[in-house]
Amino acid sequence: MSSIKAAILCGGQGSRLRPLTYYFQKTMLPIGRRQKPMLEYVLKYIRSSGIREATLLVGYKAEQIINYFGGGSSVGMKLSYSRDSPKLEGNGGALFNAFSKGLFDGYDDVLVYYSDILTTLDLRKMVEEHRTHKNVATLAVASSYRLPVGVAHIGKDGVIERMDEKPNIGLNVGIGIMLIKTAAIGQITSMGPRVDIMGDLLKRLTEGGRVGSFVTNDFWLDLGSLDVYEKLDHGKIDELFSSLIKVTAAR
Repeated sequence: MSSIKAAILCGGQGSRLRPLTYYFQKTMLPIGRRQKPMLEYVLKYIRSSGIREATLLVGYKAEQIINYFGGGSSVGMKLSYSRDSPKLEGNGGALFNAFSKGLFDGYDDVLVYYSDILTTLDLRKMVEEHRTHKNVATLAVASSYRLPVGVAHIGKDGVIERMDEKPNIGLNVGIGIMLIKTAAIGQITSMGPRVDIMGDLLKRLTEGGRVGSFVTNDFWLDLGSLDVYEKLDHGKIDELFSSLIKVTAAR
């Protein structure tokens, strides 16, 4: 995957993880039995899929990330950093800022990855489908979503007939991972002062080119909220990712 570079969004303030993120960059929150930063798991997962270079889009508490990972040798990658620009707002602005610096020059595609997402989806297969169909972008999509609340089934006169506690519902949910043609990132500059990658850029791309989906039933978890982080099964995370990294790194 030498013609793909990862762009990892890790500049946000992590407001859903407060008060922890008053002190930590959210991607540096410890997970697993060895209490390694969340971002370390993300980088090793990406590296295990054959992608060896990444630009980290940093802002809030950037020094915690830069001081820990440096050039990337500890995770087997070559890392560069792009600090958020006050002139370009939103995560789309952060992505364009790195693009305008030439940090994606020479790469056909960019893997955009939200750093609070953990998953075991097959990135190699996603790349294969993206290129086979000649998509301008490909979004990773989960085929169902578990609601974080119970659902009441209400009958006549407002009587609750039954409760479904945190049910899975059949919605195709984007999980914060996208492949995009590098040249398409240049469209962000014409989209206004504040751009969201999923809400604005992806919508624009669907209007002017083929945007594919990569549907997966594999494990994924959004660790961006305090409730999810507090309930995290650290042992399960280690089992999932140690096995995945050993298998894919040997390919």
